[in-house]
Amino acid sequence: MTWGDKGMQNGDTVIANGYSTSATCTICRLPNSRKSPLDELAERESKNGLRVNVDVIKEEAELKSSAVSQSPEDNEFPDSPYGITVFTIFNWLVLLLFAYFREFLRRVGMEENKSAVEHPKQRDFARLYSSFDSLFARNMYMRVRDVFERAIGSTPGARVNVLDRTTADYGWNFQYTGEKTEIINVSSYNYLGFAQSEGPCADSAVSAISAHGLSTCSTVQEQGPSQEQVNLERLTARFLGVEDAMCFSMGFATNAMNTACLVDKDSLIISDELNHASLILGSRLSGAEIKVFKHNDMADLERVLQQAITSGVTKSRRPLKKILIIVEGIYSMEGSICNLPAIIALKKKYRAYLYLDEAHSIGALGPTGRGVVDYWGCNPKDIDILMGTFTKSFGAAGGYIAGLKKTIDHLRRTSSASTYASPMSPPVAQQVYSSMSIIMGADGSDEGQERIRRLARNTRYFRRRLKQMGFIVYGSNDSPVVPVLLYAPTICGFWGREMFKRSVGVVVVSFPATALTRSRVRFCISAAHDKDMLDQVLQAVSEVGDLSSTKFAKSAKNLIDVVEY
Repeated sequence: MTWGDKGMQNGDTVIANGYSTSATCTICRLPNSRKSPLDELAERESKNGLRVNVDVIKEEAELKSSAVSQSPEDNEFPDSPYGITVFTIFNWLVLLLFAYFREFLRRVGMEENKSAVEHPKQRDFARLYSSFDSLFARNMYMRVRDVFERAIGSTPGARVNVLDRTTADYGWNFQYTGEKTEIINVSSYNYLGFAQSEGPCADSAVSAISAHGLSTCSTVQEQGPSQEQVNLERLTARFLGVEDAMCFSMGFATNAMNTACLVDKDSLIISDELNHASLILGSRLSGAEIKVFKHNDMADLERVLQQAITSGVTKSRRPLKKILIIVEGIYSMEGSICNLPAIIALKKKYRAYLYLDEAHSIGALGPTGRGVVDYWGCNPKDIDILMGTFTKSFGAAGGYIAGLKKTIDHLRRTSSASTYASPMSPPVAQQVYSSMSIIMGADGSDEGQERIRRLARNTRYFRRRLKQMGFIVYGSNDSPVVPVLLYAPTICGFWGREMFKRSVGVVVVSFPATALTRSRVRFCISAAHDKDMLDQVLQAVSEVGDLSSTKFAKSAKNLIDVVEY
């Protein structure tokens, strides 16, 4: 596949030569293959000197396969009680009413305005901010600011130290006391538990500092990347099973700064409605026409594809040269997993390209930790652009884009994230290299496989217990991102404070990061958690759920039933 600067060139095909025409992907066997892909993987990796325990992988695959067949009780998005939805809307209306009333009091001088305001002489200038956005921040966000932006004073592992602070003006300013509080951490994306200050990964990062310092003090185009980054790019391509890979120093920029290199004004982007902000920004910067399909709805995706193929032109009446489908592996606010086999089938049927963001799924899904592609047993060469970040499962920072060598060579020449940004810090690149090597078994141990299995076990146990308690839980049974619906925005602050009192750190999320009536608390499960930690968290969750009356599930399971770990 060749990505041209101005779209496809004459003679290019939409589907790269050599791609399999079969759209069937299963966890056990690909068509026209006498051996299962797991056996082929073991043979291929053994030739490369890597350790792959096929029996362990097959057992994990069977567990995954059984989890995919979900009962109605395990629906990814359970229906919300109508009465709760109405109450939530009323809650927002009351908040808005009080917000405008307080703005009136500030305007007439009856209440102090602690936020920045425009100088009277500049009120006829162009506005630098939205009036409603600032109203929202002053009157709604500040009410719950104490449960956000907490500074930490240790490695964000299974447990983390949080810096204690106080506020005398209801969240406008904070004063740190110098003390720390240790809590169980279910808020960080530390899926495989590699956020550690000691061990082989940390030791290798320290060695990289001694050898090459902290930075190259230049861009990739000028002085070039460090040896650690070059090694990491080669290992990433090998890990993903593709021809080449390119690494970047920031995960957000990996999406935002590279999409414009792949499509232009004569292209169409078809994006899942719940895609991350970095994907949305990158799509807008590209200048391409953007259409959205309902989340994980394959019928709606096909409808949008059919409309695009039928019209054959953009809104500006230019001939349509390229269609790019953009999806995520695991959606960070929903905990849902994309239906990759169906998406690949539609991509081939309508001759489109596919961009897969595996920020949350790489390392966290699949019997060998290779993400949603591995989870579904699909061929990585069926995805045109594989993207992921090193912030989550690898305990580091940065991101990657992988695929055909021609595609990566094109990005090396045209990507702003490469031309103008600094390359990865050598110790950060070395941290990723070491953790990825452990996942692949290149260190000669089964530690990577054990971490993957422990994460899957922790995830299923935690989700089942929450559903048993009567909470409405979103997402797939295998997703380590676990959202629990709270609905009313005012309950978010209560949950954040009460969980912290019980020594548990959680993330509470509300509008605009979620739908208006879908406020939630989100847990991120890690392989570093043990059963005792999870049970402590679950006990705290149950207590706070009772206090806030947020166990909304219509059919909670019997609490006497034992959920196996």
